[in-house]
Amino acid sequence: MSTAPVEALQTLPIETLRRRSSTKWRTYPEDVIPMFVAETDFPLAPRITEVLAEAVAIGDTGYTPPDPGIRTAFAAFAERRFGWAIDRDRIRTTADVMMGVVELLRATTSPGDRVVTTPPVYPPFVLCIEEAGCLVEPVPLRDTGAAWELDLDGIDAALAGGARVVLLCNPHNPTGSVHSAESLRALADIAERHGATVISDEIHAPLVHDGVAFTPFLAASEAAARVGYAVTSASKAYNLAGLKCALIVTASDATTQIVKDLNPEVEWRTGLFGAMAGVAAFDEASDAWLDAERAALDHNRALLGDLLAEHLPLAVYRAPDAGYLAWIDVSAYGWGDDPAVLLRTAAKVALHHGPQFGPQGIGFVRLNFGCSPDLLTEAVTRIGAVARAGS
Repeated sequence: MSTAPVEALQTLPIETLRRRSSTKWRTYPEDVIPMFVAETDFPLAPRITEVLAEAVAIGDTGYTPPDPGIRTAFAAFAERRFGWAIDRDRIRTTADVMMGVVELLRATTSPGDRVVTTPPVYPPFVLCIEEAGCLVEPVPLRDTGAAWELDLDGIDAALAGGARVVLLCNPHNPTGSVHSAESLRALADIAERHGATVISDEIHAPLVHDGVAFTPFLAASEAAARVGYAVTSASKAYNLAGLKCALIVTASDATTQIVKDLNPEVEWRTGLFGAMAGVAAFDEASDAWLDAERAALDHNRALLGDLLAEHLPLAVYRAPDAGYLAWIDVSAYGWGDDPAVLLRTAAKVALHHGPQFGPQGIGFVRLNFGCSPDLLTEAVTRIGAVARAGS
């Protein structure tokens, strides 16, 4: 990757964004600033726009072919961006990451088995574990005061007690933590010792910030390759969630066979536009756009720290290692267990509800800063006004 400075990507005008019909812009009235769901406000990468426009122009809206090119595109992207060598024949597609997780759980567990999660964690993890007929066994992240880390001893104990799978989030949502190579290797060794499986959701990996090393779980060690599955997508980094295409990646003969044996419908659910857009996203021609987006997000994560210091000095914010989601402790303001409820009404800012990420989220909110600096400033200023009025 180039070390030259990259000009930050500019977001679309607010008037244009409000014409969007997605969840972010149609859930709340126009007087509410939407910062809850993981959608960004940037224009699409030009290559994606070009590919989708051509498809619409020629009516290319049929079934997704067996090989839409995304396996090759992602393998090249992973080598280029992460130094991760993947065999394209060990990649299979499906509609989205959570669907991939459910199908992998069904293939690697029996009804009633326990699955380890690491809360505070993405709320659909719990729903997908339950959909697969399994039980949730939470092993919360450890807060060292400087970072959030996997509780390896706690995971070891859970697996020793009979849990069968660890559902990993790397980079982690909502904390934005990127798990170290050392901790991933240790996790793989623990899982292998107990005959367990690790399923790693790596959807935020393209948005790791400069100076942070991302280690794909399957590349962490030989043990990780044997016990693990990775599920990922272009949807978060390139704002393609509505187009429905995700990738299931394996690194051993045994795990690859399990994925090959999944019901053919798992792959048929892949959206054709999602596959097309994913190929365009992972193409080297889109790397400059991705770097510009990362520069914009890096600016915003620093700006958010400054804004919180000015308007919400009692808030506790740790800049994330990756992505555009901020995990903020506002419990000092006495806004209840779920501050997002009050802030949506009093500040007209919609944030994600902290308790939905687990009991560890009581008093927290998750804020999406994948927006313009002006909108971010307006949102935090509004929340600060509520804090000042309350004091």
